[in-house]
Amino acid sequence: MGANTSQVTDLSDNASLKALVGTESISENDPFWNQLISFTFISPTNSGDSKLLEEAVVPLAKTLIQNNPRTGNFGALVRVFLGRTKELKISTECQDQLFIWQAHNALFMIRCLVKVFVGEMSEEELQQQFSYQERAPGSSEETGSESLMEELLFNLVHLIVEVPLLDITYSILFEAVTTLLIFFSYQLFHKEILRDGLIYQHIMKGRCLELTSRLVKTLLYNFIRQEKCPPPPAAHIFEPKAEGGLLYGLASGVASGLWSVFTLGGAGSRAGTDHESNPLPLSDQSLLLLLVLVNLTDGPDWPNPFRQAITSFRNTQDTSALPVEPPHTFQINFNSLYTALCEQQSSDDATLLLYTLLHQNDYMRMYILSRTDMDNLVLPILEILYHVEDRNSHHVYMALIILLILTEDDAFNRSVHEVVLKNVSWYTERSLTEISLGSLVILVVIRAIQFNMTRTRDKYLHTNCLAALANMSAQFRNLHQYAAQRIISLFALLSKKHNKVLEQATQCIRGREGDNTALPDYAQDLNVIEEVIRLMLEIIDSCLCNSLHHNPNLVYALLYKRELFEQFKSHPSFQDIIQNLDTVIGFFSQRLEQAGSDLSVERVQEVIMKGAQALPVDRLKKFLALKFRYVEEDKPEDFFIPYIWSLVFYSGVGLHWDTHGIELFSTDSD
Repeated sequence: MGANTSQVTDLSDNASLKALVGTESISENDPFWNQLISFTFISPTNSGDSKLLEEAVVPLAKTLIQNNPRTGNFGALVRVFLGRTKELKISTECQDQLFIWQAHNALFMIRCLVKVFVGEMSEEELQQQFSYQERAPGSSEETGSESLMEELLFNLVHLIVEVPLLDITYSILFEAVTTLLIFFSYQLFHKEILRDGLIYQHIMKGRCLELTSRLVKTLLYNFIRQEKCPPPPAAHIFEPKAEGGLLYGLASGVASGLWSVFTLGGAGSRAGTDHESNPLPLSDQSLLLLLVLVNLTDGPDWPNPFRQAITSFRNTQDTSALPVEPPHTFQINFNSLYTALCEQQSSDDATLLLYTLLHQNDYMRMYILSRTDMDNLVLPILEILYHVEDRNSHHVYMALIILLILTEDDAFNRSVHEVVLKNVSWYTERSLTEISLGSLVILVVIRAIQFNMTRTRDKYLHTNCLAALANMSAQFRNLHQYAAQRIISLFALLSKKHNKVLEQATQCIRGREGDNTALPDYAQDLNVIEEVIRLMLEIIDSCLCNSLHHNPNLVYALLYKRELFEQFKSHPSFQDIIQNLDTVIGFFSQRLEQAGSDLSVERVQEVIMKGAQALPVDRLKKFLALKFRYVEEDKPEDFFIPYIWSLVFYSGVGLHWDTHGIELFSTDSD
């Protein structure tokens, strides 16, 4: 980084960088700057390379922190970059790769320095680093440039929304997005949620406010486009000039070491690892920045404009006029966004974006629910839940909440049973050559419940899984025989667990007669499991009352395991709800007895099919419809902000943070 550098380990000895961070002021008009920003490597995309770079930059940045109050060289570097941003769009139109590349290099240096600054000082002290200018003996160390930090932030946003995404602009757009992310990374170093501050105010109230909707739209389109990183620029563009020119004095060997070590995932990356591990750095980084912005808390007297934008944007095909236009609204191609969401659900951040849109944007939710290819979205969500043991708990929660939100819609609950799938490759418990999407949802949710019962025992996961099944239950149609079996098997597991807890409580009481010490809270355990058993009974009852004739496989499974329900007939918590099951079991048992003994499976199914048509509906007691709605908890930022920043910490492209000083969440090394 900087002219005449060939290895990252040489940075501390590089003459240009030593001059930048040294004790002598350098005018922003000095030819020095052209030499400084003429180098031919760009930012790393993996954490290992980023760590090497950061370790080399930190001592330089700390020296600059000491000397900058006297020299103002950091502010001069920022002004050199700002001077070039004014001509970036024209340079793009003219295909002036050299100009764009030098602007990129200046921004890359600013980003590396700011990242160190953020970990070393407060926002107010950071603003001072921007405001220092060259100080003559006896003069004040600051001038009237306090707004230089805001000027930079505005220009970064302006660059992102104005400069078109092309091969020659890919790297500088990536740097602009990454630099904004770095400015907000103060949150990593605070345990409490930051609700105000200079950077927040500059972005949410200052000149940047007018660009809110365009920034959100651009970041969404960066995600939608999924543009791969272009190959490195042609080498001849950066060869040293014989005399004069912007690259005068650039050592010809500058690229030999760094180009092979640090590239933005292009053809020059080490053994192709960067390119293979993250071929979409701009897309991924844009999504992380979008999630950070949308989840900023409202200010003391202003709403978060990014959240307003994400909740109100509409489809480009929607031409209807709104009576009142919401603030910061815009239009985007919903079909393209839907396709990108379907393709990217293996990542936490894409799942979090899908959750945000389903929960907060009514237009997008209605559009998703109207799609006839819903399996393209639901299958990736189910795959996350299926591999529950391999996923982090937050990703599983998000997938589950998405499923719960979808099941709030009755049309969705009907349509999933009309979609027939063949050979679901990732479902390995059993070969499913043909199954409805609805039956697959049931199988995967029940598997998640059973995993939770034996491993994590998380009541939150239990509750939401059962809520999704309950929402679907009235529309269960033509359940696959394996799905019907698993419903009854889950009830059997719950029944067994109930009996075990009851037995433990009884033995404990008998064995502790005369002992006044506190008993384990078996009553609470029993209460929880009885709530779950009741809800399972309500789910089965809801299916029988609303669509019994559509579900012969469930009736068959019910009859096959009828003894499971006997013990609950006299239980006061279940007497009312179990009456319908008893009626159905009794009705079909009588039919089977009349049909004779030693019946084949096919004959039993035939009797059930005919009996389902004959059972009078009025013999079954109607209960209130099972309906659960997802409601975000109070202070959702306490969950989402640490979650989002953990994604930035672990998967931000080309970013490395030392775990020391991270306060927002526990890191792997804690």
